[in-house]
Amino acid sequence: MTRVQLNPVGWISQLSQGEVTLLTDTANSELYQTFRNCCLAVLNSGVDEDDAEALFAPYESFEVKLVRRERGVKMELINPPEVAFVDGKLIAGVHEHLFSVLRDLLYMHVKYNGIAECEPSEVRRLSDVTATCITDMVFDMLRHADALVGNDDLNTVVCWGGHSIGTEEYRYTKEVGYQLGLREMNICTGCGPGAMKGPMKGAAIGHAKQRFRKGRYIGISEPSIIAAEPPNAIVNELIIMPDIEKRLEAFVRAAHGIVVFPGGVGTAEELLYILGILMHENNAQHPFPLILTGPAASADYFAAIDRFVAATLGPKAQQKYQIIIDDPREVARSMSLGRQKVEQYRRAVGDAFSFNWSLKVDPIFQHRFEPTHEAMAALPIHRDQPIASLAATLRQAFSGIVAGNIKSSTVAQIKQHGRFELSGDPELMTLIDDLLRSFVAQQRMKLPGSKYEPCYIINV
Repeated sequence: MTRVQLNPVGWISQLSQGEVTLLTDTANSELYQTFRNCCLAVLNSGVDEDDAEALFAPYESFEVKLVRRERGVKMELINPPEVAFVDGKLIAGVHEHLFSVLRDLLYMHVKYNGIAECEPSEVRRLSDVTATCITDMVFDMLRHADALVGNDDLNTVVCWGGHSIGTEEYRYTKEVGYQLGLREMNICTGCGPGAMKGPMKGAAIGHAKQRFRKGRYIGISEPSIIAAEPPNAIVNELIIMPDIEKRLEAFVRAAHGIVVFPGGVGTAEELLYILGILMHENNAQHPFPLILTGPAASADYFAAIDRFVAATLGPKAQQKYQIIIDDPREVARSMSLGRQKVEQYRRAVGDAFSFNWSLKVDPIFQHRFEPTHEAMAALPIHRDQPIASLAATLRQAFSGIVAGNIKSSTVAQIKQHGRFELSGDPELMTLIDDLLRSFVAQQRMKLPGSKYEPCYIINV
């Protein structure tokens, strides 16, 4: 049996005795399995895998324990994966990420006492003040992670895109990242493989050539996703938000612009999220650089996305983004110009550079959507609602499909009860079905080499 004890790093190395007690008690609660799985995922950083069962199967004997010390806690790993070690010593970045898991999953969970885990019935009783509290919580988690330190340089570009992309598209994400890095922009992604790794890798080279020593490669995930998609090897700052909705809000609050690369249903979910927010009347004047880009071979993909947005959300939604095909330099130049507009606007309204407080985010985009069979079947997929609400509903539908593809608990639900069923306006259902079929045909649902079995039925 292999045992490794780790000293704490960062501010979590200085805790009160009360905080230590809360941490050790939490580690012995039902949250332990999630904590253990996330630690195991971090120890597998750099491994391209999106099947949680396949990832965890070889490590059934792995355990992680917290060892109480006078000034804090140590972490003890039992039978950890060898891939996390070099000549018997744990990789420094992995060491840091393990304590990021401790910070976000245990310490912050205790601090907020499950505020992010409200059931839908409870959410309906919450006041608007609670929505503000959720934004405060997102801010506090980013602050505790030191993600806001240095973010007032207005150079954080969030990159969204698929984990399952081809070689040409991956190379393109690296080239865009390189051009952004040459302009001293930092990269924030979902921290997985594919389009989440490529921009970071390219930016690292751009930063090195410019002798830019403050390069940041921020990965923002959430427990069920990180358990299925370990962080890529480039991530040097890891943040784990409580759920997908808080994760998405963290992206848009910290970002000074967003680049969307080719992807699958998860990328469509992210695009619908930001479009739904930008279409709110309070955000009409809010500059937010949003660029959809890919190599020439991806032109048809973005044309399909653009048609879907036009047919569901309308021309006003199309005006919120620009599509740039096969021109990494133009992407970086456009993002740089957009950054200048962001600075002018935030100066004018007195908003912070490091955190986008002035962006209005409706509660429907904040509260957790749990994709059960009942919740998916009950989604109001029809046009008799405001466009922003339709965007939120479509996002929830796609979020449920993402969960059915990779989240172990949702995969287990589908194995037991069958596939999710989605119903609604026939025209909208046809549009959704066509888009999802194109993702499947282009092998954008699973990593290359993995056979995809749909987790949904579209009732047209």
